[in-house]
Amino acid sequence: MAALFLCFGMCCAAQRTEAPPSVLQPQQHVEDTPWQVQQRKELERKRNLQRQEELKKDTEKLLELATELKQSVDKTDENTLSLEVIKKADQIEKLARSVKDKMKGP
Repeated sequence: MAALFLCFGMCCAAQRTEAPPSVLQPQQHVEDTPWQVQQRKELERKRNLQRQEELKKDTEKLLELATELKQSVDKTDENTLSLEVIKKADQIEKLARSVKDKMKGP
């Protein structure tokens, strides 16, 4: 019986392998070269410019939709609410959320 436990213990020990040191310890972070820092800043600048352009387009579209919504509402009376008005309001809401998210940034 003791031999069985000894054999079982040896088998378990043989199957147990330790993770390589690279898995156990976080890898050392190598400092970026000046070129890498410059490239990262340039990429960030380009992304900001693109986000700014998208914001301009989206806010122009918001203004256009809001103007159309006002015109549609002005055409209705207190007893009618057109499907067009509801759809326009939904478009404005979605676009406004998108603008808000873009303003927050990445």
